[in-house]
Amino acid sequence: MSNDNQRARLAIAAVFAVHGAVGGSMATRIPWLQDHLQLGPAALGAALFCPAVGAFFAMPMAGRLVHRYGGRAATRVLLALWCAALALPMLSPGLPWLCAAFLVYGAAAGMCDVTMNAQGVIVERRLERSIMSGLHGMWSMGSLAGAGAGVVAAQAGIDARVHHSVMALVLLAVGAVAGRRLLDTWPEPGEQAPPRFAAPPRAILAIGAVGFCATFVEGASMNWAAVYAKDVTGAGPGAAAAGYAVFALAMAVTRLAGDLIVRRLGPVATVRAGGLLAAFGGVVIVMARTPLLGITGFALLGLGVAVIVPLCFAAGGNAAATPSLGIAGVATITYLAGLVAPAATGWIADVTSLPATFGMITAITLAAVVLAGALRPAGGAGGRSRPEAGAGAAGPGRRPGRGRAGSARRAGRTSSPCPRSAVAGR
Repeated sequence: MSNDNQRARLAIAAVFAVHGAVGGSMATRIPWLQDHLQLGPAALGAALFCPAVGAFFAMPMAGRLVHRYGGRAATRVLLALWCAALALPMLSPGLPWLCAAFLVYGAAAGMCDVTMNAQGVIVERRLERSIMSGLHGMWSMGSLAGAGAGVVAAQAGIDARVHHSVMALVLLAVGAVAGRRLLDTWPEPGEQAPPRFAAPPRAILAIGAVGFCATFVEGASMNWAAVYAKDVTGAGPGAAAAGYAVFALAMAVTRLAGDLIVRRLGPVATVRAGGLLAAFGGVVIVMARTPLLGITGFALLGLGVAVIVPLCFAAGGNAAATPSLGIAGVATITYLAGLVAPAATGWIADVTSLPATFGMITAITLAAVVLAGALRPAGGAGGRSRPEAGAGAAGPGRRPGRGRAGSARRAGRTSSPCPRSAVAGR
């Protein structure tokens, strides 16, 4: 099964990259969307609130889809829907249609987020070594690739409707090829369908608060970096799109090196150092009045917050009664930040200004520094993830259960538990 596991690892890494490419493609063309529909900060903030709403309410259905149809089929279908949804916002003729398109876009994103993370956890257990940080790094690399294409398209003056329609087709094809090698995972025989929502355990509330701060900063920067560069620093379309692209590059590089950094510094020191670096980047952004200085600030911000959310997921999995319960709790809290950040940034900017709003975001990064002690492993456990009992032993001899559900599954499929709500920390 080692070759199958390695192929599955490459496949899920490609899925993470495709998922990130969709998000990166969207982020760089938000200024085009704002100008095309003549939206003010408050209206744009309301529209950007919709993807998180759609994702938040659709995510619970993903676990049920995996339970019924298996992890591979659910991930392939949801990834296809997410890629196709890329074109919808740019085709919207007005704000109400844009909000509806973003609801669909967010629902597809959130459900695919859950299923692909479930696949990643299962592959990690099979390999009996950590790969999740690298998978999150692949998401960032995909986001960077999508953002890079967006910079080129924006600088060339290509209509975003054409750009996103072509990107949707390309990513659909790549995702379809990658999805063929995913593990065909199933829940354990007799396992009940997952509940719709699970309240975060008390043990991970402080960990979740750190993740909330980092996710708020990520969400605000992802959706407003290009707008900030355009409106505050006077950047042109290409330079404005580069504001997000550089932020994504900084995130990607740091996450790919994240395991090495954590091994040298430990989770608490890594979060504190990252938070201070992000706060310095926030100060640079607030002071910036030229495109180069603004883009430099977003680079520092991305470097600082990149590994905080993955570390929160790891700490939550070790702190709760079971890893899946802790991860689900942290995901619930951090996704709330993703729900609030883009819209709150727009609303506050409408009342004050974008520089003042990013001053508030800088203060949020400092809150993560103060709360970082919550990520300290209990009892000196070291914080390294361990495969659950029996998880690494799943192989050809492990069969799905008997009965109607079991008989419908081919002998080669894998019976494996699925996390309830393992959402990717970006």
